[in-house]
Amino acid sequence: MTTSDVENALELQIEQWRSYLRRRRGIHQMDVEELEDHLREQIARLVDAGLSPDEAFVVAVKRMGAQDEIANEFAREHSDRLWKQLIVASHAADPADGESRREMVVVFALAIAAALAFKLPQLFGFGMTDENAPFYVRNITLFVLPLLAGYFIWKRAMDVSIRRWVALAFVAAAVVANIFPFARPGGPAGTPSDTELLLAMHLPIALWLVVGVAYVAGRWRDSAARMNYVRFSGELFIYYVLIALGGGVLVAFTLGMYAAIGVNAESAVQEWLIPSGALAAVIVGSWLVEAKQSVIENMAPVLTRLFTPLFAAMLILFLGTMAWSGRGIEIERNILIAFDLLLVLVLALLLYSVSARDPHAPRDTFDFLLVALVISALIAVAVALAAIAARISELGSTPNRMAALGMNVVLLANLGGSALLYIRFLSGRGSFVPVERWQTAYLPVYGAWAAFVVIVFPPLFGYR
Repeated sequence: MTTSDVENALELQIEQWRSYLRRRRGIHQMDVEELEDHLREQIARLVDAGLSPDEAFVVAVKRMGAQDEIANEFAREHSDRLWKQLIVASHAADPADGESRREMVVVFALAIAAALAFKLPQLFGFGMTDENAPFYVRNITLFVLPLLAGYFIWKRAMDVSIRRWVALAFVAAAVVANIFPFARPGGPAGTPSDTELLLAMHLPIALWLVVGVAYVAGRWRDSAARMNYVRFSGELFIYYVLIALGGGVLVAFTLGMYAAIGVNAESAVQEWLIPSGALAAVIVGSWLVEAKQSVIENMAPVLTRLFTPLFAAMLILFLGTMAWSGRGIEIERNILIAFDLLLVLVLALLLYSVSARDPHAPRDTFDFLLVALVISALIAVAVALAAIAARISELGSTPNRMAALGMNVVLLANLGGSALLYIRFLSGRGSFVPVERWQTAYLPVYGAWAAFVVIVFPPLFGYR
């Protein structure tokens, strides 16, 4: 199918949509033209984001339906055709060019490479033993994220200079992750040091932003491009969880079937199926999001609207209980990690609520609920910061305490800026656009802090 054929097919679809609006009573010609302009703008943005024209039309009509009653009726009356078109669209390419087939081959080759990369160190004497466990903990993301970045580089056909910078970042990460002489604390064989664990926790954050540079084809300064990557990340997480649930069922059936014939397959499953499948699923999940991003994109906002009130209620009750009982937060490593993960999850709820919201829509009840969640999280971060600072003043600094202190300062700044901008919007003293831009503009701060922990913390604390 040539480019002109694709354009003609799209124009026929728009004409059908336009004719439907004109047949409706009470719809003025100027209103139809205004809606059509809005539809074409949506289609253009979606095509720029990587969707085919057919997919872009389907998603644009659906989004228009959420904003306009007549467009919503069109989406409902044509839902069967639109759904079939959406499902078939990614496989409707001309067989002569083989673009879809080539991409599928590339994706599955990269998935197999990621699965095998995890076993490659065994050829050099780094088997899956307790003694070598820290090596795998440090390098787990380096087995798959360079391949994922390679997929986007291949698909986006980006400039050579950007490819070099992305490759250089991964090479530097591999060197840093493996060159430090980490101390081996007492305890079971293969127990990593605190700074080694911090490196393993923060390296994926820094490298995920490197993958983001490949995803947006180097347009990292573009706020819209960064928000597209945020949406992709959330959609990939949802798909990955679904794949993991299916993989859990596969593992259970595999073990059960082999047990039925008296064969213990637990070792093979643990050493091959689970780790290799987990890495390959990152590549496959990313491809599925790319192919069907218009479908999965609607899941994140639904989950966000479901869990935002629940987390807001939980945080408010937590703060109330803490104030009533007079108890502070215990500064233990596991508790700090769990507490920071909770705050990161709250930040994710905010981020995906912002990404799914129409910047020009009026404020509603959900906006006030989201501000309540942000303010509650802000108070929780401030309490945690006070507790960590008091602990450092009393007992001195450790890698974990300083990492927790820095992470909470980063979270405090992000949540504080979000709260101020959101309150300005709700009070009518500003628009919603600064709220959205603040979220994407702050992403490099997380990458910078993660890189600082990875590079500076080990030598700063003597690799212990």
